[in-house]
Amino acid sequence: MNGNAQRPNAQARPVINLRPGGGRGAMQGRMNAEKPKNTGASLRRLLRYIGKSRAVLIALLGIMLIITAIDLLGPLFQGRAIDAIEPVYRDAVTGEILYDFHGDVRGADVKTSFVVHTRAEDYIGREGRTRGLYFYLIAMVVLFAVSGVLNYLMGILAAKLSQRTVCTLRGDLFEKISRLPISYTDTHRHGDIMSRMTNDAENISNAVSQSVTSLFSALLTLVGAFVMMLILSPLMTLVAVVTIPLSVLVSTGLAKFMRKYFVRQQKLLGQMNGTVEEMVTSYQTVMAFGKEQKAIGTFTDVSGQFRDCAVKARVWGSIMGPIMNFLGNLQYVLIAATGGALILFGGAGTVSIGNIQSMLSYSKKFTHPINQIANQYAAILTALAGAERIFEMLDSPDEIDAGQAALTAADIKGDIAFEDLHFGYVPGEPVLKGFDLSVRRGEKIAVVGATGSGKTTVVNLLTRFYEPDGGRITVDGVDIADIRKHELRRAIAIVLQDTVLFRDTIRANIKYGAANATDEQMRQAAALARAADFIDRLPEGYDTVLSEGGGNLSQGQRQLLSIARAVLADPKILILDEATSSVDTRTEMQIQQAMVALMRNRTSLIIAHRLSTIRDADRIVVLKNGVIAEIGDHDALLRQNGAYAELYRNQFAGIAT
Repeated sequence: MNGNAQRPNAQARPVINLRPGGGRGAMQGRMNAEKPKNTGASLRRLLRYIGKSRAVLIALLGIMLIITAIDLLGPLFQGRAIDAIEPVYRDAVTGEILYDFHGDVRGADVKTSFVVHTRAEDYIGREGRTRGLYFYLIAMVVLFAVSGVLNYLMGILAAKLSQRTVCTLRGDLFEKISRLPISYTDTHRHGDIMSRMTNDAENISNAVSQSVTSLFSALLTLVGAFVMMLILSPLMTLVAVVTIPLSVLVSTGLAKFMRKYFVRQQKLLGQMNGTVEEMVTSYQTVMAFGKEQKAIGTFTDVSGQFRDCAVKARVWGSIMGPIMNFLGNLQYVLIAATGGALILFGGAGTVSIGNIQSMLSYSKKFTHPINQIANQYAAILTALAGAERIFEMLDSPDEIDAGQAALTAADIKGDIAFEDLHFGYVPGEPVLKGFDLSVRRGEKIAVVGATGSGKTTVVNLLTRFYEPDGGRITVDGVDIADIRKHELRRAIAIVLQDTVLFRDTIRANIKYGAANATDEQMRQAAALARAADFIDRLPEGYDTVLSEGGGNLSQGQRQLLSIARAVLADPKILILDEATSSVDTRTEMQIQQAMVALMRNRTSLIIAHRLSTIRDADRIVVLKNGVIAEIGDHDALLRQNGAYAELYRNQFAGIAT
């Protein structure tokens, strides 16, 4: 194992992780070097996920179509209602109609008619024609009521669509994580991976629930309002579209400029979550070394970068709305001025006041979709940036498994051969350099050596968490590259120094090694692992629920449970990676007694620092700088007075190896 790097958090995923991580600096450099994927491609992939809820989407689009039609009828009915009010002007003496609402003059010239208006109290009577006013009023009330109900239903469907979409996306992402190679989780911070699952997916959910309906409705409204404006007045419509090219130019330019801030904002959010996750999981170490202020400083630095980027993203995301509103108001003024000019100089019947009012309303509806998109552009960009990060992870190569051999876990006997094995986690920095070792079934082999000599790397390659750079490993004479990983790993049980327990009952944690085992088999495994005594003393016994990582148990008790799980799995090959290094001497003796029975008739590989635990090993392999320096049993190696003897003397002299 590479001693220059820390072990990863073993609880980050169910698969046991033995490979050291790449470190914060490496990860930060990787994140800053990432380039966002094509926005169009991410959008198309996201739309395919949305389309999986086809029935909900069709119903939602149908309701939006009806709502848009109702909204478009509103201004038309409003104009008709205004035109339906027609007051009549009569001569106070003769009763003759002089002027009506549409400018029809009877019995007097234009000058007289305007003079008449200056003394309205003498000439305006109470009479007038309403010609369908009540119909339009009642129709508008009914339409708006129906629109309110449909908007409520649209909100429900939008919520279902967004949650179903994100649920599918999260499911695919979680499934993808289970297929990723160990190297991916070793070189990517766990907090960043979780951020993609939570924050990025939630941003997509918000965008789908709000933006999908808004965008579709905006498109329908844009087309519908334009058609209605053409019907009412082609001239005023021409004036209205003058501002459209300017709106498109401004929105396109701002969008291109803004996008980089939203992509970086999501990356920094993942980095900040990774810093928090690292702080929480390493809390005791931080406290023990008095590094609280340094941890706070690290988080403050990342949080400050996120704050600055978020402010810039918010500022540039918010500036588009006011600009679009200004252009919309400019369009409103131009239409009003054109309509007024048509009434004053275009002659009677050119355009009515009601039509002008309808045009003004339609102009707002014509510009509103553009403003709506502009105002939501920040949310859309954030969602697309999150989608890119999720799709990037979904596109990562799966763990390679080309095994075609018919060998199953039940067929494996336990003969292992390492043949001229070469491997390095980093190109140009080999850890193993021509490792050769044959292990017979049922043999107990201990692997020792200084930190970084490659002990755990041997296990990583045997379990195919990593693939060798050269050479091969065989089990029962079959290259493990030809064995399906599922079958190979079913034949192997691993007990780590860092125990991996889940937030569940003790019963479920032990049965994780064999889900179909009976309670009696589980109790026998616990007894063999010397865990039954302390379990029986717990108030809930095997139904005791463990806290996260088994925090409500001692380190020794957690180790005993992990051993019980390995016992229940009944493996053909057993790997003990410093399994007793975290327990006291008395517990270690109990575990050693359990191990004697557990390792009987099983091929066992023991990675150990405590040399006292491997005295009875059939052979001890001493690794040094990636090659085998010595091999033999305990007594023979001491007589050789070589590397093993030096390790032994140093350890029992109290000097750390």
